[in-house]
Amino acid sequence: MSITPAESRVMEALWLLGPSTAEQVVAQLADSSSWSPTTIKTLLARLREKGMLRIDRDGRRYIYTALKQREEWISDETGGLLQRLFGGRLPPLLAHFSRTQTLSHKDIAEIRALLDQLESMPAGAARKRPGKGK
Repeated sequence: MSITPAESRVMEALWLLGPSTAEQVVAQLADSSSWSPTTIKTLLARLREKGMLRIDRDGRRYIYTALKQREEWISDETGGLLQRLFGGRLPPLLAHFSRTQTLSHKDIAEIRALLDQLESMPAGAARKRPGKGK
């Protein structure tokens, strides 16, 4: 299930902090957002409904714990995006970026190094695509 940009910021805080109270999440986001504690608690509740986190009672407070790790979420999101926009294929995505974004020499060198690394893999070695082969 997809999450909103605001929800992803709350998840980033949880991934950084680990299991946390709402107050700890609020404090983590205080410098980077103007959200009220109520807004953050609403986002936490939505994330629970979406299965991204669980809430455990600890005395009089609640502890929020991410159920999906960041890498798993990134894989799901990129795989879905790739499938929706480019039929699951990476070359059209790269072609799109090369036409619409400025790629630095460093970016191009990193892409070239990644391609060289992929080409040097033994034949038949698993080459995972985003959102595939979990």
